Amino acid sequence: MTADQSTPIGRRALSVLSVPSQDAPDASLRARLSELRALLVISLLMAESVDEEQILELAASSAPGLGPWRIEGYGFTDGRWRPGSSSAPASASLLRQLTALGSGSGSVELPGDVWAWAYPLRSISGLLGHLVASADREPSAEVRFVIQVLAQQTGVAVSNARLHASERAIAAELAGTNEALAETVASLRRSMDIHDRLTQVAVSGEGQHGIAKALHELTGMSVVIEDRYGNLSAWAGPGQPDPYPQESFAKREHLLRRLLRDRQPVRDGERLVLMASPRPDVIGVLALVDPGRQADSADLVALEHGATVLSMELARLRGIADTELRLRRDLVHDLLTGSDDEGAQARAEALDYDLRRPHRVVVVEGKGRSRTQDALLSAVRRALRQTRLPGLFGMISGDVAVITAGQVSWDELRRLIVSDLGGGHCRIGVGGICARPSELPRSLREARLALRLQQALLPSGSVCEYPKLGIFRMLAAIPDLTEVNAFVREWLGSLLDYDARRGAELVHTLTQYLEHGGNYDATAAGLSVHRSTLKYRLQRIRELSGLDLNDPDVHFNLQLATRAWGTLQALRAEPDIRAHTVAAPMRPPRPKA
Repeated sequence: MTADQSTPIGRRALSVLSVPSQDAPDASLRARLSELRALLVISLLMAESVDEEQILELAASSAPGLGPWRIEGYGFTDGRWRPGSSSAPASASLLRQLTALGSGSGSVELPGDVWAWAYPLRSISGLLGHLVASADREPSAEVRFVIQVLAQQTGVAVSNARLHASERAIAAELAGTNEALAETVASLRRSMDIHDRLTQVAVSGEGQHGIAKALHELTGMSVVIEDRYGNLSAWAGPGQPDPYPQESFAKREHLLRRLLRDRQPVRDGERLVLMASPRPDVIGVLALVDPGRQADSADLVALEHGATVLSMELARLRGIADTELRLRRDLVHDLLTGSDDEGAQARAEALDYDLRRPHRVVVVEGKGRSRTQDALLSAVRRALRQTRLPGLFGMISGDVAVITAGQVSWDELRRLIVSDLGGGHCRIGVGGICARPSELPRSLREARLALRLQQALLPSGSVCEYPKLGIFRMLAAIPDLTEVNAFVREWLGSLLDYDARRGAELVHTLTQYLEHGGNYDATAAGLSVHRSTLKYRLQRIRELSGLDLNDPDVHFNLQLATRAWGTLQALRAEPDIRAHTVAAPMRPPRPKA
């Protein structure tokens, strides 16, 4: 059956579906919001109609505008089949499949369709039938959610239309109002009030507190909204516990699995609970506090409508959060690779972060039991929260770079990260302070150089601050390294050649020996070798170099040479450091307007 554009309702629905949203932060979110807005308008149009055929036609004609799918038709519990997108009658096999589904939903087989699914049409009085949707390929979870919502709204609208029809028939037959008709009208009015009130909440953007408040006003019961872990998100009505109780992890997971399986309100102690989950990684729980078990069918309908609106709200919030996270990562990347001051400060202010203060870059390198980069990123995020260190952070070349204006104990920060990783190793390089955002690439290079020098030279510790590097910082800032190379060759040339030929580590051994002040035990521990192995290596160093390691002048020049060698090694690992490590003059940050 093709869409009838001649009816006012059909023309209004198609006009809504053709207007793209301008409010969403990206194309995907705009598409989702556009679909949800269209669903709300279609629901309002259905609520206005008292003609069942018009409602079914509106749903079928609107379906193509909500995604790459169609409504094949409607199978009702009395055996009737009403075609949707085509005029083909239902096969006996399809009718048997719908009967076998009972009040649930499930896959059905249709000739020539890759994917077909039957969604129940429910009302206050019970099951009306099924909406059969099909597509050329299996739709995404978001599209299936849209179909489910449309089926629910269609069922309510058809139920309302039938109640209107019943009301007219009774009025015509009895020529007056009797007790049964009054009850029917009251039930219909309450159902419409529920739909209209919750639709108003969704359109006005009152958030989770608005949803809880509206549901409390409609049912008279206290209403609670929780996240997937059982944390309180919103409460409306009397009796809110303080502090809010926390379930055990096992009990919570059992409840979530039950809600996911049943897809309908379930009783959990004194509460009627329903899950709101617009996508697999976004879960909310909506509950009516009903210790006296007084909830009626209208209250259940209100709970189901509330869960639908909550799903839309959770989808909106997650979309905003995903967009903000992406914007923060993009800003961090641009700051570390080079960005103009005014543009960076404006972008940071849009994310509610102040970049006008002096900042530095801190680079965290590490691995724990989990080898994924996300594990390190999550550990750094939690450590920053625990130490209350404000900043922006993101991944760069497998490490985590933190842009911060704060100052904490970097050793304590490292300890928290290692603890969160469950062991393993972690090193931290701290760059110099930058007065302006455009200087942050220099601080990043300094932090990386500190990491490389720490790995190559420093005898102990896993935190290295570039401003405290002393001679290493001076060597890294020399524009022409020719004389430095010559000095290294003069004092370490024979050892470097021997290491290159034999694959040995005599220069590294000498470096550690000198940095440990000639202490055998500390040097052996730092190199993870036996004391006798260390003595053999030092003897080979004396034989190859012909130098007396105990001579003070020799000791001084060798230590300077090994430090210069380590600096050259670090500069080769970070080839763009040397040209940028001379600190720019510090300027006071520009005050806010």
